[in-house]
Amino acid sequence: MILVTGGTGLVGSHLLLELVKSGDKVRAIHRKDSDLQAVKKVFSYYIPADEIDFLFSKIEWKEADLNDIPALTEAFTGITTVYHCAALISFDTSDEKALRKINIEGTANIVNLCVVFKIEKLCYISSIATMDVSLGEKFVTENFTWNQEKYHNEYAISKHGAEIEVWRGTQEGVPAIILNPGVILGPGFWNTGSGQLFKKIDEGLNYHFPKTTGFVGVPDVVNAAITVMGSNIQNEQYIVVAENLSFTEVLGLVAGSIQKPSPNKPLKPWMVFIGWIYQSIASSLFGTKKLITQEDYKSLFKHSFYSSAKLKSEFSFEYTPVREVILETGKIFRKGQLN
Repeated sequence: MILVTGGTGLVGSHLLLELVKSGDKVRAIHRKDSDLQAVKKVFSYYIPADEIDFLFSKIEWKEADLNDIPALTEAFTGITTVYHCAALISFDTSDEKALRKINIEGTANIVNLCVVFKIEKLCYISSIATMDVSLGEKFVTENFTWNQEKYHNEYAISKHGAEIEVWRGTQEGVPAIILNPGVILGPGFWNTGSGQLFKKIDEGLNYHFPKTTGFVGVPDVVNAAITVMGSNIQNEQYIVVAENLSFTEVLGLVAGSIQKPSPNKPLKPWMVFIGWIYQSIASSLFGTKKLITQEDYKSLFKHSFYSSAKLKSEFSFEYTPVREVILETGKIFRKGQLN
């Protein structure tokens, strides 16, 4: 039986659909306050209405927090393989403790149980946020070295710590694969992650910014995970990025996909800097949340390029163009707005 953590998230819900469609026996853990209906909603984007309940019923749901050892232990009973997709995604500096508790300690708990239950293979969905470009190189590759002298936000630090736990697990006998997706695009979660791009533009977003990074569709992330888990490859790491694009380009594509005006005002460094100063003052005086640091605002104008050659060459993996992913996601978004 397969265990999926983070089954009510973007990657987890899409992964669950593909696994149950393939006839796999699947168990998924969820937190007490998670929305299982959101998973059904994702299913509805891809399969006929009369099949949704049937396929959803094939998932065995277990309520368990990543730091609830007894509940996790029960969830691991009878499991042979694990897809660890659960994580806290936050760039709020006040979430430092929560990020480390969930992403690092939670992953350590998953790894420990993989060791105890002699899991055959573990797939950890990480992030390109953990990767630094090597000196003298233009593209980030899997041969990167974590640069402790370089600034990293708390989310990146927590995901890096989680990767260390997974590598520790491989030393204790658990075969594992780490996937590092770029910004994941796909439908279903419009108030979080990349889904907010569609919602914000629909509400009239005016500003764009030039930052370049890696983007990938959620179906490709799921396909990559299932592909590597079905292979004999173990204890390897793969970047999962379809294209390196600027946010200016992506926001333009998103706007076109939902038939809204493209953001036409370039965000200037001084605008973000003033915003950061305002946040700092408000945080000190009134206890409001401070969402970005001084270093974070600088990153909005930096360019990072990622190579996905390893996954392509070892598995003949083919990506869906980002334009197609955005067009399909926009179509689903518009349909939901009209209903």
